[in-house]
Amino acid sequence: MPVLPGLPPIEVTLRRSTRARRFSLRVSALDGRVTLSLPARARESEAMDFARSHEVWLRKALAKQTRPASIDFGTVILFEGREVTLTQGSGRAARLEGDSLLLPGSEAQAGARAAGWLRAMARDRLAQASDHYAGLLGRKVARITLRDTRSRWGSCSHEGALMYSWRLIMAPPSVLAYVAAHECAHLVEMNHSDAYWAVVGRIFPGWQAERAWLHAHGQRLHSFRFEA
Repeated sequence: MPVLPGLPPIEVTLRRSTRARRFSLRVSALDGRVTLSLPARARESEAMDFARSHEVWLRKALAKQTRPASIDFGTVILFEGREVTLTQGSGRAARLEGDSLLLPGSEAQAGARAAGWLRAMARDRLAQASDHYAGLLGRKVARITLRDTRSRWGSCSHEGALMYSWRLIMAPPSVLAYVAAHECAHLVEMNHSDAYWAVVGRIFPGWQAERAWLHAHGQRLHSFRFEA
């Protein structure tokens, strides 16, 4: 991966496109990843010259990125759209009591235990939602995979396998349901044509509000650094 030198150095992901007619830079609002799109036959050296010419803008954009929040006891995270406080608990399993998520173990383990609990809840909710919306379409889901994706909230393969970001469990339930409906609609239409959006509208009327929520608040779901 090419790097723009400096303090700190900036890694640049090059993305060639047959449709690109010029160079363009993008800084992801989710994780700060820098992507430089370039025409298919453009030279890498030209692309990096373009990046260097926009270095001041790049560094300003990266400086504005929200820094991930570390996880400790007392940290407030999101679960199904509401705030819950991580609290030291007893026993062997994490459990939700009111607005507190009780976590066994030491504070150093809080992030990993909270993430494990969120993933388990996400798998349960997303499996139910996927089965529901696939059933409305008369289709079946081949399998469900959870990942900590940064560039997309979900995907659907031609074989009917669905992939979701487990961080969706932190969004309001209707937003999680919309993403499930969105991906299940691809079981019928593997595109984003008018016909596809008609399928989405049939199984999840008013989807625009949930999509707008993700655009407005999705970055916050990625602002928590659960790893040690």
